[in-house]
Amino acid sequence: MSEQKRRVVITGMAINTKLGDTLDGFYENLIAGKSGLVNWHFIKTDGIYSKVGGDLSDYDVDGKVASLKGQLSTDEWKRLRKIVRGAPFSTRLSMLCASDAWLDAGLDKAGIDPTRFSVIVSGHNLNKFYQYENDMQFLNEPDYMDPMAAVRSLDTDHAGSVAEVLNAQGSIYTMGGACASANVALRNAVDEVRYHEHDVAMVVGAALEFSPMSLHAMALLGAISFQSFNENPEKASRPYDLAREGFIPSHGAAVLVVETLEHAKARGAKIYAEVLGVEAMSDASHLPSPSLDGQARTMTRLLKVSGVTPDQIDFVSAHATSTPLGDMTELGSIKKVFGDHAKNLKINAPKSMLGHTCWSAPAVETVAAIMQMQKGWLHPSINIENKDPEVDLNVCANEPVQHQIRLMLKNSFGFGGINCCSLLKRYED
Repeated sequence: MSEQKRRVVITGMAINTKLGDTLDGFYENLIAGKSGLVNWHFIKTDGIYSKVGGDLSDYDVDGKVASLKGQLSTDEWKRLRKIVRGAPFSTRLSMLCASDAWLDAGLDKAGIDPTRFSVIVSGHNLNKFYQYENDMQFLNEPDYMDPMAAVRSLDTDHAGSVAEVLNAQGSIYTMGGACASANVALRNAVDEVRYHEHDVAMVVGAALEFSPMSLHAMALLGAISFQSFNENPEKASRPYDLAREGFIPSHGAAVLVVETLEHAKARGAKIYAEVLGVEAMSDASHLPSPSLDGQARTMTRLLKVSGVTPDQIDFVSAHATSTPLGDMTELGSIKKVFGDHAKNLKINAPKSMLGHTCWSAPAVETVAAIMQMQKGWLHPSINIENKDPEVDLNVCANEPVQHQIRLMLKNSFGFGGINCCSLLKRYED
């Protein structure tokens, strides 16, 4: 079989959001329609408009590290414990989530060649709050700032830290594509195992640390919700509802382990799903304005390159951020690509419960989608109390839907006109 046609599969996953840090717990809360949104306590919001988010700052990092003792090898666990101590919040979550995925994929027992193990981190400007705190300390008394900020402020700190814990000696790097970052990283992971002699590639969808400045800027831009739901944060994210007023920034991390089918089968790995393709395109616009034509072009190219016809797709995990323009633009692009078949699609909006985990969102939501593929039930899109009359497709409003996913599309669209979509298939030998 030619390198170009080597089949690629997902063999490990891990998750960490307000709805859970285990795969089954995460799925159960999604199916139950629970919201993970609260009032921010990660940052002080007295001087900024943004009050609501998916806040993971109370996550028990020490307890999680302790729970991994005896699961990771002694050397891996000692490295994890050492690096976690001084790491920024987001880097800690990356290491912990990557360790969970390592174990879930059975790589702890696989004896893989460390020089053929790649780590790709999705995102950019990841440790914003850590940088903000050091900036404030620098303005107050420069000599008391963290001297390791020279390293820990860099996005490469995530890739380097994960690589050190798990002894990844293949290629490691960071891919930035705004809210499409984790799909861009998945695209590169597929390339690493197909074309660059890596046996395993790990996509680390890193949590974005929000700073007060970044949250306030997004509020001033009109991108996020900050007016109507401060007293009821669980209702703030409401894709497809007439009262939607912007997305809800949220913490969240997810990791996907990617291998060629041959390698996965040779080591007896469980297989969650097959990656048929991931395609990326640009709107040629730096402004955060979604383009119906740009999104449609990306989906169309993905289907063509993957050798799939529109009528074969049965489920779309939507980008659906809860913005007035974005939600309708995406549904319009789906209708343009799928034509009459769009009426047959099942579509849901994970951000209605999770908020927008930004750079990691494609990975977080791919984990959610694969769990739905495994279980045979789709989670609801919640908070649709007064559905926008322009929403004329099946968006799984407010109730879970029984459905066997065979072929699914995962959309992700980022600021800067970055569109990146992936196509996943139920695995068949």
